[in-house]
Amino acid sequence: TVLQSSNSLKASYEDWLLTYGLSVSPFHMRWQTALFNRQFYNWGRWKPRFLYLWFSIGMVFGIVAMFGSVILLGKTLVQTLTQMLTEAPKAQNDRMLQVVVSVLSSGLYVRRYKLIVLHENHPCSVVPGVNLPVSQLTYFFSAILISGVIHEVGHGVAAIREQVRFNGFGIFIFIVYPGAFVDLFTTHLQLISPVQQLRIFCAGVWHNFVLGVASFMVLFLLPAILFPFYYTGVGALVTEVAEDSPANGPRGLFVGDLVTNLQDCPVYGVEDWNSCLGDISDKSQVGYCLSAATLQQLSFPTRVYRRLDGTVECCSNNSLTDICFSYSNKLDSHLYACLPARKVIEASKICRTNMDCQKDSVPSFCVTPSLENQTRLIRVKHPPHIDMLFVGHPMHLQYTVSLSSFVPRQNFLSIDLPVVIETFCKYLISLSGALAVINAVPCFALDGQWILNSFLEATLSSLIVEKQHRELVGFLILLAGSALLAANVALGLWMVTAR
Repeated sequence: TVLQSSNSLKASYEDWLLTYGLSVSPFHMRWQTALFNRQFYNWGRWKPRFLYLWFSIGMVFGIVAMFGSVILLGKTLVQTLTQMLTEAPKAQNDRMLQVVVSVLSSGLYVRRYKLIVLHENHPCSVVPGVNLPVSQLTYFFSAILISGVIHEVGHGVAAIREQVRFNGFGIFIFIVYPGAFVDLFTTHLQLISPVQQLRIFCAGVWHNFVLGVASFMVLFLLPAILFPFYYTGVGALVTEVAEDSPANGPRGLFVGDLVTNLQDCPVYGVEDWNSCLGDISDKSQVGYCLSAATLQQLSFPTRVYRRLDGTVECCSNNSLTDICFSYSNKLDSHLYACLPARKVIEASKICRTNMDCQKDSVPSFCVTPSLENQTRLIRVKHPPHIDMLFVGHPMHLQYTVSLSSFVPRQNFLSIDLPVVIETFCKYLISLSGALAVINAVPCFALDGQWILNSFLEATLSSLIVEKQHRELVGFLILLAGSALLAANVALGLWMVTAR
């Protein structure tokens, strides 16, 4: 603004921007070039029959996605409203996947001599720094940019295939969000048939869908792809332990440790780790078999008192090694003993009742840690190191320890590479899929607007002869679709910020 307001610098500044294809405005910077035009034309003229079939499939997918996105957003809206109005929301596993995420919401802006396929960014449910970790921002923005570029490549190649002049390709930054666009000649676009227009307009969401499927296949086949360098199925490899993690400490977990068991639950990979922690959290605390003689030897006189949540404590609050255990005998079902946790656990088998401990006629008891509600004592095996004994909520262990299912075959191989590939593929699947869903919605300034208009022209021309009437039908549908998307965005933001 300062440069443009200067009489002496305005002309040279604007010439400089024009020379380099730059456009600068508040919160928005755009760069356009014709350097890639030859490559786009090569792609658009490669195997015409294959491209015709490819974009025809994309056209069918785009039309189906347009109707499907409306149903999906409608269900999401109803579910979000229900969750807001109920005091006890449904479990996370029962909730539908939130599709309103931070994506590149594309718009087609018609100018006098050209049509620009431009993707503006609207953060909706994923807010960097709020519910998206700062450490994940590189994945997030890279996935957004790649998804946007692939989307626009689809539009550009389809346009060339349909004999529409291609003026250029560019990228932009809106606030902090990257995106891409292609510049097409509007006159050519208006002269082709509605079916040809559909192939162009649907190509973006089609390519986003293909990118998501390709990323999913890479994620699914990653163990086979990395098999020469990494092996799997032997445990969960610790890649990071947060500084404030309860698993941090001299007898905790360290980077490079291989976790093989949580209690009696075997761990062969990250999925097993998460599954085992979920089971431990859902089920009651397991006990440990202890002979009567050992119990008498290890226990010492204690003072029993109840916590605020109703559970019983019988050890000193200053003890870092002892835990209060409860057990029962034939006479009393509520006995308590303060015992050294490691000695009780390491030489014992897991039990639920005293019947699980009967062996060789030796009197034994099933002693169970008497802990606060939701708190668990978890034995973590990571040989050859001594077992880690964790006392706390299982989710604290899950959220503060990062693991990988891939174990390097050689010491010089990075333990982080498979995690990087996995994480990036997941972001591509999520964001590219979301971009396909959002752009397919019949909404003003999205691909869905142009898909709907071309679809109505191709299907209703014989039924509704007057073009103005067809445009009115399209306008009403776009109005409803815009309201549906806006409601999802607003409620999505509210769910993130207000809660």
